[in-house]
Amino acid sequence: MNVELVIFIIYLLFMLGIGVFFFLRSRNGNEKDYFLGGRKMGPWVSALSAGASDMSAWVLMGLPASIYAFGVGRSWIAIGLAIGYTLSWLIEAPRLRRYSIAAKDSITIPQYLTNRFLSSNRAMQVICAVIFLLAYTIYAASSIKACGTLFNTVVGIDAKLAMYIAAIIIISYTFLGGFSAVCWTDFFQGMLMLAALLIAPIFALVLVQSGQGVSTLDQVDAGYWRLFTNWKDVVSGLGWGLGYFGMPHIIIRFMSVRSDRDIRKSAKIGIIWTLLILLFAVASALIGRMYLGNIEDSSTVFIQMVRRIFPPVISGVLLSAILAASMSTADSQLLASASAFASDVYKPIIRKGKAGDKEMLWAGRLVVLLIAVIALFIAANPNSGTIMDLVENAWGVFGAAFGPVILLSLFWRRLTFAGATVGIVAGAATDILWLAFLGDFGLYEIIPGFVVGLIAAVLVSLITPEPSKEVLRVFDKVALSEKL
Repeated sequence: MNVELVIFIIYLLFMLGIGVFFFLRSRNGNEKDYFLGGRKMGPWVSALSAGASDMSAWVLMGLPASIYAFGVGRSWIAIGLAIGYTLSWLIEAPRLRRYSIAAKDSITIPQYLTNRFLSSNRAMQVICAVIFLLAYTIYAASSIKACGTLFNTVVGIDAKLAMYIAAIIIISYTFLGGFSAVCWTDFFQGMLMLAALLIAPIFALVLVQSGQGVSTLDQVDAGYWRLFTNWKDVVSGLGWGLGYFGMPHIIIRFMSVRSDRDIRKSAKIGIIWTLLILLFAVASALIGRMYLGNIEDSSTVFIQMVRRIFPPVISGVLLSAILAASMSTADSQLLASASAFASDVYKPIIRKGKAGDKEMLWAGRLVVLLIAVIALFIAANPNSGTIMDLVENAWGVFGAAFGPVILLSLFWRRLTFAGATVGIVAGAATDILWLAFLGDFGLYEIIPGFVVGLIAAVLVSLITPEPSKEVLRVFDKVALSEKL
């Protein structure tokens, strides 16, 4: 246990060091540098940062736990995510990068959606910021909760104390280094996550085949291996893929890539990385089922598998992948929330455009601190739900609110500002109301939320005056540049 703890501490200090490095390097930076890395991210960093910021601890704890407990039928979540992530890189990423530049060099998603219509109305930015703050606080809580579970299971430290420690580290390097620090920490964390998920299930499978597992393939109930269980599980699992089209902390990476050529490279790297991560997350659950048998807490299947197979030095490194997954998502969420508030509410509304670069940086940093503290209290609450529950709720809100509108904004020139605003509100409201009142129906709330948001945006756009000639000119310019 002491060896594993030492490795965890070294890893955390390394992440903190990256934050300090970028803080010292960019002390004279501006708002664009802090929130978007100056649009200078290379393909490897962009791709792995996008993937790592997506695949939080739920891919090492939540998803394997669900499949471990309920069977192969839950693998539809992984299938849906693989399809959605691939399509987002191939379809959404290239045009979003170009359009965000054409739309007054927007550096946040709310900014892009407002500038897309050349509007001075700040209503959409405020609505987006409110949704960001709500959903990201819940999402960040899942990552902090995972850190608590990890330290408690492995080292025996009180879970709440571990959550405080993890939150302080995450806040520190995000607070100091901004987008560049977040992307580079995500890059290293993405590599570690992939290594851990490749190594652990392969070694466990070898042990199972040599007779050292608790169960064999034929000893597990046949129903456990059934992929097609019922239509709700299939549709809900595939529905997870819809979230990628509207997940701000992921698609902001599309905007940060330095060139169109790098977008194509990033897409290849990111898609391959994510497919491997999802494949081996499923494998960890299924192989863990045979290797470990029944365990009391299914969320610790990866932890227990690693600790039984490897000596402390190696297990400490591999289990640091859970820290990596937790931190790489939490930091991105904190930064996305901070950028939404500072750039889209504080500067244009509270300060009336009078805030300078330093003031904007500190406004963003204070929001990082505020959201992290609230997320910490949620994570520490024993009634807050499982890691997977928290992720599922936040993922649904983002996908339903922003997915339809962002896709329409990129590919439908008739979309209006009013249509986009109503679409965001309708999607988010439907998702939340479905969860509150129809959650027992068994259909993931992102699906009705996405459909209602899409229909609302289209209908309102059709009954309101079409966009101005200048808005249509910018749309046509972006579409034409894609063909050249």
